[in-house]
Amino acid sequence: MRAAGTLALAVLVALAAVAGSFRGAGHRLDELSFSVLDRPASGQVHVVEMDAASMAAIQSWPWPRDHYARLVDQLDAAGVRSISFDVDFSGASDPAKDRAFGDAIAAAQATVALPTFAQKVGFNQVRELDTLPIAPLRAEAYLASVSISPDRDGFLRRMPLGTITASTARPSIAAFVAGRSGVVGPSFPIDYAVDPASIPRHSFIAIERGMFRPEALRDKDVIVGATAVETGDRYLVPRHGVIHGVIVQALAAETLGAAVPTYGGWVAPLGLATIVALLFSGARRRLWVVQRAAAGTIALLAVWIAARVLGAVWFEVIPALTLIGAAAVLRLAILTNRFAELGRRMDAESGLPNRLALDAQRETGGDRYVIAAQIDDFDALKLAVGAENVGELLRRLVERLTVAASATTVYRIEDRTLVWRTPLEMNELEPVMAGLRAIMRSPFEVAGRKLGVSFTFGVAAAGAPGATSNAAHAAAQAKRTGKPWRFHADGEGETAAEHFSLLGELDDALRDGDIMAFYQPKQNLATGRIDAVEALVRWRHPVRGMLPPDFFIPVIEESGRIDDLTLGVLAIAIADMRKWCEQDLVIGVAVNISAGLLTSDSFAAKALALVARAGVPAQRLTFEVTESAQFEDTEKAIAVLETFRAAGINISMDDYGTGQSTLNYLKLLPVTELKIDRSFVQHAHIDRGDAMLVRSTVQLAHELDIKVVAEGIEDAACLAFLKAIGCDYAQGYFVSHPLPADELAALVSQPAGIAA
Repeated sequence: MRAAGTLALAVLVALAAVAGSFRGAGHRLDELSFSVLDRPASGQVHVVEMDAASMAAIQSWPWPRDHYARLVDQLDAAGVRSISFDVDFSGASDPAKDRAFGDAIAAAQATVALPTFAQKVGFNQVRELDTLPIAPLRAEAYLASVSISPDRDGFLRRMPLGTITASTARPSIAAFVAGRSGVVGPSFPIDYAVDPASIPRHSFIAIERGMFRPEALRDKDVIVGATAVETGDRYLVPRHGVIHGVIVQALAAETLGAAVPTYGGWVAPLGLATIVALLFSGARRRLWVVQRAAAGTIALLAVWIAARVLGAVWFEVIPALTLIGAAAVLRLAILTNRFAELGRRMDAESGLPNRLALDAQRETGGDRYVIAAQIDDFDALKLAVGAENVGELLRRLVERLTVAASATTVYRIEDRTLVWRTPLEMNELEPVMAGLRAIMRSPFEVAGRKLGVSFTFGVAAAGAPGATSNAAHAAAQAKRTGKPWRFHADGEGETAAEHFSLLGELDDALRDGDIMAFYQPKQNLATGRIDAVEALVRWRHPVRGMLPPDFFIPVIEESGRIDDLTLGVLAIAIADMRKWCEQDLVIGVAVNISAGLLTSDSFAAKALALVARAGVPAQRLTFEVTESAQFEDTEKAIAVLETFRAAGINISMDDYGTGQSTLNYLKLLPVTELKIDRSFVQHAHIDRGDAMLVRSTVQLAHELDIKVVAEGIEDAACLAFLKAIGCDYAQGYFVSHPLPADELAALVSQPAGIAA
């Protein structure tokens, strides 16, 4: 099939060559070759110029022919081998001087050639008249053709070997000078690689008067012709521009002196190019295509040059080069498309096949179930190993999965979700997944760190519509309920549909005030007062009642509507802040910002516009982000956060400590506040390790002029410990449960500012 495509391409190129489509490019390549093969003339052919000096000395036109007689005498005396004239002698002049010229020709030992040519009867006429020297001159002279025929573009590139005038075959002057057969019909290419400036030249008047060195012309071939500007005998030629006709004749003679060039055409090179194209038509790598096409091109050009230099065969290689180039481009396009398709089916970060690859892979009859393994705390793992090592981590995980679960191919269908198909029966799946969790607890070493990894599994029947999504959803449900794995039951689709139906009600809920904000107080440990809160979203559904965030936020995030929800909560928080300001209550409000929003210019612009319109003090507003946020797109996240910071909004790092790479976070992000995760705080007053971590974090943050909030305060002893180490704020149920805006205002208004 690939060979058929190459041959079809060769046929198309051949048709284009027949139509002459490559002629212009061929001419350009010939010009380039002339420059590359540049060489001086042989010195055998000399030109006697009827130049400006001669014109000035003789002062008449046409010249009396006794001047030519004296020229012949001088050249013959010098021992030249031949004398050829590129001068029209078809008209009679002074009989005595004509006779003198004829006698000189007859007496010369050198062979003398006079020009003959055909010319049109008149302008725009097809019929031609043959022009011959007058009888007294041609009686003892050879007649040689000086006929030329420029190409359609006006360039003179070739010369006939011979023509017919007066029903007689005549050799061209070039053939006559070079001693070649003047065969009528074929033409030959003039080799313009010969430098015209290197052709020996002599002034006509100097030769006529004997003002030259005879030994310089002995055994040479002389061509006599006009070079004076007023004669107008000039032609446009490749490489050299406009040159005189006599110089063209000399270059043609130089060409034939080396060999008789022949045209090899384009068929043979195209055949060779077809073979070259067939060699890489089946290449499976783009580098191989480039290498073989380049080698074939170089070889073709080398053969082309060698044929011209060594064999005097002038081939046309542009069609052949076009075929090689077109075949290479076509093959590269096919491979690029194939690689792009493979690339689309491959996860860029890990090199694992992705969801597209899974969808393209047909299920086999032995596949009973689809298993989705979701990596727990994946964001923390990413921070621990660094973004550049995530791929290595995933590959190490897949190595264990492949061995332990007998999975032939593992696909990464989402950021933290790996999927494979299995032929195992249901009663075999649970021990396999339990074994996988146990094997995964054995630490991995990636980027110099030993890491423990755990999975939550979801299972769905293979072959069912949406089996992969069902398995992934089951894994997510298992994670939310704290189970190690979950099987997707048929009824769960309805539950998922119920969750997703909330999306259609989100706009109405935002408009009707069903989306609410509760505020969890933060106690200022230096003053004992509550002067900051965290806004927590709630949905008061008219039918289902008060919905917890875990019920609707994941669905809204997955659907890409989290920006609408966040802007809605921000608007509510700003409105409540304005009311508190009117009551002379100084309360800072923190709003959680989803990681995905940190790469959204539109969200940033809308949020800043919302703050600006409200007219509340921006310095009392804080945006909370989690440690994993920056790793969605670090540079973009930093730019967006810097924009918020420039507007006066504070930036808080939520869940600090869970990422295991927090120092990098502090270095990159414009953080003004740290929130130490509850997992480190709630036992810090009794656990020495947690105490050291919390104390060192507080000290480090203060060194960087960053405030610290401790989450998860549930007893007085923990609060006392935080006061003792200089922590700035405490947040937790011991301080207060989340409260509506009016209840919070009442709490803050109390003298102590602390919940009872």
